[in-house]
Amino acid sequence: MSSGTNPHDRGERQRFFLPTSTLGEDTFLGDLFRRETVGGMVALLAAALAVAWANSPWDTAYLDLRALELGPLDLEHWAADGALTLFFFVAGLELKREFVVGSLRRPADAAVPVVAAACGVAVPALIYVAVNLTSSNGEPGGWAIPAATDIAFALAVLAVVGSNLPTSLRAFLLTLAVVDDLIVIVIIAVFYTSTLHLEALAITFVAFGVWWIAQRARVSTPLVYLPIAVAAWWFMHESGVHATIAGVVLGLLTRVRPDAHEHRSPAERLEHLLSPISAAVAVPFFAFMSAGVVVSGSLGELASSPIVIGVVVGLVIGKPVGVLGGAWILTRFTRAELNEDLEWRDMFGVAVLAGVGFTVSLLVSDLSFTGEERELAKTAVLGGSLVAAVAGALLLGHRDRFRFTP
Repeated sequence: MSSGTNPHDRGERQRFFLPTSTLGEDTFLGDLFRRETVGGMVALLAAALAVAWANSPWDTAYLDLRALELGPLDLEHWAADGALTLFFFVAGLELKREFVVGSLRRPADAAVPVVAAACGVAVPALIYVAVNLTSSNGEPGGWAIPAATDIAFALAVLAVVGSNLPTSLRAFLLTLAVVDDLIVIVIIAVFYTSTLHLEALAITFVAFGVWWIAQRARVSTPLVYLPIAVAAWWFMHESGVHATIAGVVLGLLTRVRPDAHEHRSPAERLEHLLSPISAAVAVPFFAFMSAGVVVSGSLGELASSPIVIGVVVGLVIGKPVGVLGGAWILTRFTRAELNEDLEWRDMFGVAVLAGVGFTVSLLVSDLSFTGEERELAKTAVLGGSLVAAVAGALLLGHRDRFRFTP
């Protein structure tokens, strides 16, 4: 008898880098991919329309539309503070689901995508800071702009070019983006709160508590939850903390485990109801109101801006280096193995695709800068995201032609 034994012969559970999902998880992921890809394509069209309009002879009409007052906010702020709150609420539901019943519920399985996401946030930020600190006219305050991955656009690219990709790889991109969003949400809450009004913040926390109690009491009527959500959003906005944080917190406070008599949990029902609205309405509305940057100056002037260099290099190079490097280092020094149907080239393609920043990167650009610097940052986000999307599409679209192992 051979002295070597197979792990399966010893009854040990083989740990894969990307765990195999269950049938229910496959169904959930399939539905999510379809929603996000459609929303990503709609948002891309909205962004393209905004850029074309802002650089047309009718650019004044576009600026007037963004500045149109509607109640307490103008349309631009309704998009950033209002529509994106719905987007972040759905993100909070997804986060809660992943941590309780999804792929992040087992620490051993969650370790690799969590570390990959953390490194994918840190490396672009460090690159941006290095570029801007070594420049006489650098602006290091925009370090968080290239840190975020846009799940809708990334999944839209996968839908077009990655029809033959395994579900496990798609699940990794989803998990990566979910953890990435969580980290960036914390960054926004901590680093982009300039003033803090404690009275309004206290009322916000009261609203959070009432939401949690209603969930525990199994209250189901929307007539209770809608006023709570509106109060939490408005007083979070008035507190000085970015209003989208209220959406995340409410999502995290929503129950994700169904009771015995329930077919679906409240989180699943809300996600099923609101995800299409978020993907097809809220995100495109924000893209249309935020992506309309005026492209001024020559290509040489743009290429010499430390803001542009830091954002583009952070997205196109920093993201894949961080994601792939973090994943490889952890698997190199742990017992986790790459799934049999994957190659490291597949992981590289997904890591490059993670450089599609767009939605949250545009939001952070708004929070980081004003005036010309904000326009430069947004131009860099659009350009860097486009390069990452094309490069990721080329890598994943030809996955069967060649492979490599690091």
